[in-house]
Amino acid sequence: MKQLRLILLPFSWLYWLAVKFRNLLFDSGIAHGFQFDIPLVCVGNITIGGTGKTPHTDYLLNLLKPSNRIALLSRGYGRKTKGFRIVEVNSTSEEVGDEPLQLKLRHPDVTCAVHEDRVNGVIELLSANPQLEAIVLDDAFQHRWIIPGLNILMMDYHRPVYSDFMLPAGNLRDNISEIRRAQIIIVSKCPEHLPKQKQENICKRLKIYPNQTLYFTTVRYGHPKNISESSTELILSKSNKVFALSGIANPKPFVGYLTSKISLIGQKVYRDHHNFSIKEILSIFETLSKTHGNDFVIVTTEKDAARIRTLALPQLVRNKIFYLPLEIVFLNNESERFNSQILSYVRENKSNSNLH
Repeated sequence: MKQLRLILLPFSWLYWLAVKFRNLLFDSGIAHGFQFDIPLVCVGNITIGGTGKTPHTDYLLNLLKPSNRIALLSRGYGRKTKGFRIVEVNSTSEEVGDEPLQLKLRHPDVTCAVHEDRVNGVIELLSANPQLEAIVLDDAFQHRWIIPGLNILMMDYHRPVYSDFMLPAGNLRDNISEIRRAQIIIVSKCPEHLPKQKQENICKRLKIYPNQTLYFTTVRYGHPKNISESSTELILSKSNKVFALSGIANPKPFVGYLTSKISLIGQKVYRDHHNFSIKEILSIFETLSKTHGNDFVIVTTEKDAARIRTLALPQLVRNKIFYLPLEIVFLNNESERFNSQILSYVRENKSNSNLH
């Protein structure tokens, strides 16, 4: 791995120069981003792979929707369509992407849309819904043609940006110095009991500015739910025969949680955003049936379930597939502080939705 990284380092330097030059164009005012007279909350990162954007975006939607008319705008990574598209509960991941579909299924009452061009995406949303009071932008930190009022930057506790390299030698897709553009930084996937000393060390390594707020979060898993009937829950116990199935950037926490509860009978890991086929699922089901009869279940992630549930699978197979829901928990009892910071920003910046 180290030898490969050394080989790739020259390409990382070239990538760093290209990203640095692009950022300089915006910082100097040669390139101009667009601002809107509507609160825009961006959830993003400077790292490829999973940093927990989707569950934190879910948290934001739950927080904002009771008192605000909101919408979600995403690029719709992995979709096979182009341009602006409204996400419906019966959309497929190939039409809108798996993460926007997952969020729409969790929030059927929230307008969700996808567009690779965030500026035009906001314009389309405001044209169709002029009563909107706030928009949450998913993964738009690098999309500097739009200027959010509030940037939330995500970092995986297990993959700190200050110990990483630029692409392709590492996982960074932007310069570490760009952290300064975020008002809020969230270190996600932390151990539930993270010592204060480690938190302070992370704060020092990130070089947090006085105008920035740093939060630490962890995840809490719920009972697995069936992909067809979410009211049907599975209580994990040692007697369960569970096969783990995933196609996400970092499946280790998901698999780790399951193995802490039960002994897996097997697992299959695909690349991130994998488009599952009927043939793949049936092949896994048939192999498990030969060995375990009817006495097994397949447990996947909620993100993967958004893709799998749209497949035309036999009901017998669907009854065997469950997903593991999760929720975000703030360490240090700081959820109220975070909530207040978000709600105050939106409340103080509600206005007419006009481009300027």
